[in-house]
Order: sequence, then C-alpha cells, then structure tokens
Amino acid sequence: MRFSPFVERIAGHGVAAWDIHHAAFQAQRDGQDVIILSIGDPDFATPQFITDAAINALRGGDTHYADIPGRPKLRQAIAARYAARLGREVDAQNVIAVAGAQNALFIASLCLLQAGDEVVVLDPMYVTYEATLRASGATLVRAICDADSGFRLNPQNLSDAITERTRAIFLSNPNNPTGVVLDREELQIIADLAIAHDLWVVVDEVYESLCYEREHVSLASLRGMEKRCVAVGSLSKSHAMTGWRIGWLMADAELIGHAENLALSMLYGLPGFVMEGALAAVLAHDQVTGGMRDTYRRRRDLVVRRLSDCQGIAVLEPGAGMFVLVDVRGTGLTSLEFAWRLFRETGVSVLDAAAFGEPAQGFVRLSFTLGEAQLAEACERIAGFVGGLVGRRCR
Repeated sequence: MRFSPFVERIAGHGVAAWDIHHAAFQAQRDGQDVIILSIGDPDFATPQFITDAAINALRGGDTHYADIPGRPKLRQAIAARYAARLGREVDAQNVIAVAGAQNALFIASLCLLQAGDEVVVLDPMYVTYEATLRASGATLVRAICDADSGFRLNPQNLSDAITERTRAIFLSNPNNPTGVVLDREELQIIADLAIAHDLWVVVDEVYESLCYEREHVSLASLRGMEKRCVAVGSLSKSHAMTGWRIGWLMADAELIGHAENLALSMLYGLPGFVMEGALAAVLAHDQVTGGMRDTYRRRRDLVVRRLSDCQGIAVLEPGAGMFVLVDVRGTGLTSLEFAWRLFRETGVSVLDAAAFGEPAQGFVRLSFTLGEAQLAEACERIAGFVGGLVGRRCR
C-alpha cells in the first residue's frame, strides 16, 4: 500500500527523539526503578478550583458541542490578560482557543504557509516544530543560535537566513530547550526584520509565566507587530494542565477567522467542561503561577548547584521554563550515547538535545518537574555516572 508524501514530512529526528522517553515510560510502567526527566509534565495536580469548575460543568450537563473558537467568556478573559501585558486593546475576536499549543502552532502554519514558502526558525527549536511546519509544504531555514553564546539570538544569522521566499519567522520565547529569554533589544531586531521584509512572526510563549530573573516581554507588544505577530499560549505548564489540552492563538482578527475554519474541520471545538476549567484558570492566572514559579526556581537551583560540581559536564542555567541543558561533550560520548547509557545504567531518562537542532549537539535536556527528593536522587545517579566516565568523583 502507498501513503501520502505528507507522512514523510511529519517524521524525522525530532519525532524519533522521543524513543528514549517512551522506553523509560514503559520501564516505569513495568515497575522498574526509573526517574523520568525526559518530558516537561509537571508533577503538581491541577489546582482543585480549576478541576471543580470542570466537574461542576460536567454535572450540569455540559457535554454538548461548544463554540468552535472558544466560549466568549474564555476568549474575553484571555484577551484581557493580553491587553494588560501588551499595553494595548485586545478583543476577544483576536483569540481562538484550541487543543494545546502544539495544535495552535499547526493551525498557524497551515493558515500562513504553503508549498514553496520558506520559514526561518531560531535553532535550537522545540522538537516537533520541524514536522509541524513541514506539514504545510514549507521549507525550514535555520538561523543558528550558537552554544558558545549561550544559545542567544545571532542577528547576522537571522538576517542571512531571510530570502525573497521567506514568509514567516517562528520562535519560542522563552526557548525550549535552552531556557533563554530574549530581551527587548533582541526582540526589536526580530521585529525590525519582520517589518522590513513583510513577514509574519509566530512566537510560542507557553513558558512566559515561568521567567525567573528576567521579566518576559512579548514580541506582540512592539510597535508595528500588532497585525503581523501571532502569539501562542497555553495552560499546560503554567497551571499543571498538560492533559487538559487547552491552548490558544492571539493574532489579527482576520487570521483568527481563518483559524476558526480550520478548527471547524479538525476538532469542531473544545469540550465545554474543559473550557470552564480553563476560564477559572485564566481568571486566577497570577494567583496560580506565582507559587509554581517559586517552586520551579528552587528545583532549578537544586539541579544546577548539584550538577555544576561534576567534572566533565557543564550546566547551562535556564532563565525560564522547566528544563536544564547539560553539556556532556567532556565525557567523550555523543549526547545520544550519553542519554541512552545514562538510562540503561542508572534508570534516569533525559533527552538528546541534538534533536532540537544541530547547535545543541553534545547537550542533553533534563526536566525539573519532579519533587526535590526525586531530583536530588536523579542528580546523584547522574553524578555517579559522569564520575565513572571521566574517572573523577563529583563533589
């Protein structure tokens, strides 16, 4: 039997990167002593008042078709939060609620890109971006962010990546996997290039509420970006709602209209009870995310402090998010070899960061979404493993 060429466009290294996570998940399910640091799934339960809102909606019979772009109150609440962040008016018509940030990115790519277009991405990038963008038929062009610079924006690389066929720039800010938070000056460089070349910019901001030392600035807040910037948001990480599958796009109302047509054809909207829980979450955004940010900061500091003592590896302290990149080039192993040997010999699963892009070759990504006791144990196992590789004992 033959398949469409589409299936080839949605495969690749980024998809295969999850093999080690799937192996770890299965081993844990089989009762093996495994510590999974290969995925960003918060260990917190969703706050009770959010769950209660959904349960009450279910008990009230909220099990029917709902508004395809999202219920008006939810869209208004999301728009109001953007208005406060951006310092300008944002209407509910500028927002569509969809099934998670990944789905939002997919919808945006199908609305903006076509075969023959080029889309510039800041590399490293999230592992599934490649498949998501290639699904539209567009070609990815990578603007390298070098490890030697801490994976920060390289303006020349970005400028050089733009051609007459470029249609859009896609990026995440804060970045996954690096934890880099772009500052206003870096964002202005991106905005200036987008305006000069008449480009769309799609920015994934799902970690914006988990910034530690640097305040998050949205690209959509910069002058001239009102109609050309598409912002992607989610409750998955900020509210421990990964399984709820709730995210959104914030963009010009005309684009949101096209996105609604796609949502009509794909999922026919979200469950009403999910949107009721999401509404409760958005209305209490700061109340929830402040405490989670403090917890994640403590966990980040624990991992960075413990692994920074290990000869043979170096830790890149993230400015946001729930992941740490660890440079393992000093061990003599490739990052893929390191990840698989670490899992097989210690039961700790991490991701080969090269799956996020060639600049991250030689790095692994580990999450700090588990409790401090488990994180400390994982760090002890990693330290022992590294010590055995380099012939030194980590302090």
